[in-house]
Amino acid sequence: MIEVTKAIVISTIKFGDTSLIATCYTEKSGIKAYLLKGVLSAKKGKIKPAYFQSLNQLILTANHNNKGTLNSIRDIEIVSFYQSLHSDIKKQTIALFLAEILYYSIKEEERNEALYSYLETSFLWLDTHNDISNFHLLFLLNLTKFLGFYPETNNFNSLYFDLVEGNFTNLRSSNSVSGENLVQFKKLFGINFDALHLVQFNAINRQAVLAILIQYFEFHLSGFKKPKSFNVLKAVFS
Repeated sequence: MIEVTKAIVISTIKFGDTSLIATCYTEKSGIKAYLLKGVLSAKKGKIKPAYFQSLNQLILTANHNNKGTLNSIRDIEIVSFYQSLHSDIKKQTIALFLAEILYYSIKEEERNEALYSYLETSFLWLDTHNDISNFHLLFLLNLTKFLGFYPETNNFNSLYFDLVEGNFTNLRSSNSVSGENLVQFKKLFGINFDALHLVQFNAINRQAVLAILIQYFEFHLSGFKKPKSFNVLKAVFS
């Protein structure tokens, strides 16, 4: 089936000597993988490897096959040209990290317009703002809304956060967040990206909250893996 859809690049891997397999999150059909035959050797053609940098936003005219098979792209254009996402080292590091997060988090080949809109607007915000040191933390917390395990906050003032149950509680467990780490984690709740500059984290706080969020994803997503870029991200923002 030929389909025209917006898409966000999640990952690319080399296939053979001259081809790539690109995984994208599409607005109309969820996760799709595309075989880009000969794209690394072709001097001319509509499809360029540079289009498939992490988190690029595209419009694809694609042939979408049955679920679980590789698809093909007939035409392509960049719908939003980033100003700094791929040139600023901090933003580039965040982009690579979040692309890995999405690769391990989203598996569904089905339409989810709310999730697509969240990704689209979030990455445009990241591209056009400068105070972004905590962006990935709030992005991850908000992402859990669309993945189905956003923390339950009825007892927000409790002493612990249970990573397995996903709620705030006064009952301690082996998977509880407490003390100073809990204080820092709670700073992310009830704000949007435009208020991020008001959140104060030092390097230790930021790493602790990131570790909490990664562990939370590991508990709630089958097959989720800690991104390879995790340590690079920690180093850049230390």
